[in-house]
Amino acid sequence: MSVYVAHLIIFLVAAIPFFEVLAVIPLGIAAGLNPLTVTLVAFWGNMVTIYLLILFIDHIQTWRKQRKERQGKTSPQKRQARAEKIWKKYGLPGLALLSPILIGSHLGAVLAMGFGGTKQQITFWMTVSILAWSAIIGVASYYGIDFFYDRMGRDGFLEPLLETE
Repeated sequence: MSVYVAHLIIFLVAAIPFFEVLAVIPLGIAAGLNPLTVTLVAFWGNMVTIYLLILFIDHIQTWRKQRKERQGKTSPQKRQARAEKIWKKYGLPGLALLSPILIGSHLGAVLAMGFGGTKQQITFWMTVSILAWSAIIGVASYYGIDFFYDRMGRDGFLEPLLETE
């Protein structure tokens, strides 16, 4: 497997809601890929879908509302209730900074729009949030996984596949 293919997979998986940077960065680093490139690629994979979500939020909210009406769901879901509680207590910055670890950044962006945030504000705060979480997870994963590799004598579970090329 090429390093480029591995990074493309990191990008694509980071773009999937609820996987995001929190799951992808540790996996990429554990695979033996460069921690800095994994962190940057995962950040951009997550942000591309967030930016698209914010850009098309009006269409998405109309679709979600119609879907909930068809399913007969009128009460807020558990994640939405948690997000609304964060919104009331901390506002948009709090929701943006906490949503990646509590409810997912994609859902956080959608709910922030529903709670009254502007596209510009949400874009700014979600970028700050995902950048901060990417850095935190990248550093923590690097040092945490490095700790285990020192004891195991390995350089990542993809290392044998990447060496064949």
